[in-house]
Amino acid sequence: MNNEVIITCPVTGSGVKKDRHTNVPVTPEEISDAAIEAAKAGAAVAHLHVRNPDTGQASNDINLYAETVGLLRDKMNKSGVDVVINITAGMGGEFVPDPANPNNGGPGTDMLSPVDRLKHIDLLRPEICTLDCGSLNFSDYAYVSTPGMLREMCALIQKMEVKPEIEAFELGHIWMAKQLMSEGLIDAPPLFQLCLGIPYAAEANGETMLAMRNMLPEGANWGSFGVGPTQMGMAAQSVIFGGHVRVGLEDNLYLERGVLASNGQLVSRAKEIIERMGARTLSAEEARKKFAAKKQR
Repeated sequence: MNNEVIITCPVTGSGVKKDRHTNVPVTPEEISDAAIEAAKAGAAVAHLHVRNPDTGQASNDINLYAETVGLLRDKMNKSGVDVVINITAGMGGEFVPDPANPNNGGPGTDMLSPVDRLKHIDLLRPEICTLDCGSLNFSDYAYVSTPGMLREMCALIQKMEVKPEIEAFELGHIWMAKQLMSEGLIDAPPLFQLCLGIPYAAEANGETMLAMRNMLPEGANWGSFGVGPTQMGMAAQSVIFGGHVRVGLEDNLYLERGVLASNGQLVSRAKEIIERMGARTLSAEEARKKFAAKKQR
C-alpha cells in the first residue's frame, strides 16, 4: 500500500461537451480556475487540455495553451496556491480512415508531427507533460504514436527538461517505455499513468491494474485511473497496490449516481478515501521531489 499519495486532477480533457455537464471548463479562465479549485481541494498536480472557447471542442491552439497556463501561473502567484502543471502532449494523433480511400484520413483526422505535438510544451515548460506510449484503438478512430515518433518526442522532451508522464493504455505501452528507457531516452525515475477503462484498451479492474503494475520497471513512480463509475474504486485500488491517484472531470462527470460533480468535489472525495485508508496526500512541492519534476518557471 502507498501511504503517501499524490492526487492528479485532469480538469477538462478533450471529449466531454457542455451539453452533458455545464460545469466542464472550456475557456482559459475556466480551466485555470478549475486547476486552482482542484489544488485547494487536495490535488498536487493539475493535468491540462485546452478547448476552443466558441465550440467547446478540443484544441491544439498554442495561444490557448499560453493563455491558460499564463492565467494559472498568475493565479498561483497571487493566491499562494501551488500545483504542479502537467500538460497533455497527446493531441495530434487521431486518424480516421476515409471510407472511400483508407490510405487517407477522413473527417476527424488530426495528425501532427512529433515536433508540432510538443510546440506548446517547449514554449511553456511545465513540470510534466504526457507521453502516450503507443498506438491504440478508441471507439471510432485510431490514435497513432509509432516507435519512431516516440523516440523523437522523448529526445525533445528530455532536452526541454520536462518530466514525461508515460500514459500506458495496455501492456505493450509499458514494454515500449522500458525500451525507450534502455536507449537512454527517458530519465530515471520514470513516471507512469496506467489508463484503465477507455474503450478498447485495458479494462478497469484490479486484475488488469495488478498485471500492468507488475510489468513496471523497478523504481518507477506510477498512478492509475478508471473512467466513469470506476473512478473512485480504481483510485482506492491504486493506493492498495502502491500507486498514486487521478480523479477529475476528464475521466468522470459524477460524484455519485445522478449527481454531477465539480473537479474540487472529485478531489475531495478521493482525498477522503485515501485518508480513511490511513494514508496521506502529498503537496505540490512534495510531488515535484517525488517525481523528480523540475519547476522551470
